[in-house]
Amino acid sequence: MFKKIAAIFLVSFYLCDLNAQKHHTPPNIIVILADDLGWADLTSYGSTFYETPFLDQLAKEGIKFTNAYSTSPVCSPTRASLMTGKYPTKTGVTDWIPGRSEDGKKREYEKINTHPTSFQLALEEKTIAEYAIENGYQTFFAGKWHLGEVEKFWPQHQGFQTNIGGWSKGAPTGKLNDSTGGFFTPYKNPLLSDGPMGEYLTDRLTNECIRFLENKSDKPFFLMYSMYAVHNPLQAPKSLIKKYQLKKDQLRLNDQQRFAKDEDWMKPEVGWKRRLIQDNPVYAAMIENMDWNVGRLLNKIKSLNLDDNTIVVFTSDNGGLSTAEGSNTVNTPFRAGKGWLYEGGIRVPLIIYWKGKLLSGKVSSLPVTTADLYPTLASAINRKYKKDSMIDGDNIFPMIQQVNKKRMLFWHYPHYSNQGGKPSAAIRSGEYKLIYHYENQQVALFDLTKDIAEKNNIALKNKALTNQLKRQLLSWLNQIGAKTL
Repeated sequence: MFKKIAAIFLVSFYLCDLNAQKHHTPPNIIVILADDLGWADLTSYGSTFYETPFLDQLAKEGIKFTNAYSTSPVCSPTRASLMTGKYPTKTGVTDWIPGRSEDGKKREYEKINTHPTSFQLALEEKTIAEYAIENGYQTFFAGKWHLGEVEKFWPQHQGFQTNIGGWSKGAPTGKLNDSTGGFFTPYKNPLLSDGPMGEYLTDRLTNECIRFLENKSDKPFFLMYSMYAVHNPLQAPKSLIKKYQLKKDQLRLNDQQRFAKDEDWMKPEVGWKRRLIQDNPVYAAMIENMDWNVGRLLNKIKSLNLDDNTIVVFTSDNGGLSTAEGSNTVNTPFRAGKGWLYEGGIRVPLIIYWKGKLLSGKVSSLPVTTADLYPTLASAINRKYKKDSMIDGDNIFPMIQQVNKKRMLFWHYPHYSNQGGKPSAAIRSGEYKLIYHYENQQVALFDLTKDIAEKNNIALKNKALTNQLKRQLLSWLNQIGAKTL
């Protein structure tokens, strides 16, 4: 009896009555997608080096999810999943575009041939933006797209009536030095005019979002701010870099304390190394600037009296970059990072805010993925929404009410990553997670309640469970037509 009462009490802390209004007023929707931001990169998720007061405040006012996952350990597949509500395999976008294997050449240490990824999100896919337009919304996109090599696959042809800066590239281009090009104007972006000398990209894109809000129509809106931050190249305003350089100096660490360089997986590439502590001053400055710009956007919503009926979603496209390309951050307590199917590569921050509908300051351990955002937002846009059988995600809001909800989540990443990860697939069922490695058909089983760092493979000690999860994973791969290796 006590457990039943406790469950009812807990549910009441998550949700207000979503059906209280007789007449549904479609909410405005803002989706903020950070790039390469790790689970532990926000203060509210445990960082002690980076400073993120505005996102921490958003977490206090909304729901913070501690078991949120990207549907891929790299960017483009997750973005395709967010747009469609499908696992990446169904869209054909299984690697960043155009992918590591674009040239068809296999590195010496790569033991198997991998399949190329699709170079675009097909126009036949119905995006969440297109669904919003069908239901009378005004749509706006700013930032990174990375879902098509040619113009006909860019946001303006995928449901967004306005597209500022979204094109083929997955990162700012044209970097000339640390303060010109790249994140600083000139941007060399065909869909974003250059700004005055010294203008910073994250500031500029936020300005564009704010301008949209100030001049929007009377229709409800769907605004997607797909940040280029905090992806490489590492560039930030000098004043912020100086602030974090002082914090770094106070730690008094050397590179032997900062990086691990002697693990077997690192041997094939000189630049592969594992960061052990968060102390990169430029990356930290990028995070604080990102956070400040999120705050600017949220404050504008409030000043325009839009806060009463606006859903805000904040998340990242994959785990933090911790094992290569500068090894910018650490995803502790999780293992590895971007490019890997360990928790560090796919566990991401997720905060959802909806004033008066989601009670503030709550933490949910419900396992959710990027694919869940489509049906969640579609159901908010139109209460009569019925998801297509091809959509893999589920509406998050009703699931929050199901205490101790057990879900089965899947991943299929059939590629070698630039960060040291190898072709693999994974399943999470309850608190257990199994990773299947395509190179040798071997599996690893982890109990995430006891071993969140995934250090202890318990597959041999739990053969029955291992075989069961392996069968379920392989069955899923076969069911969705995955190109296994």
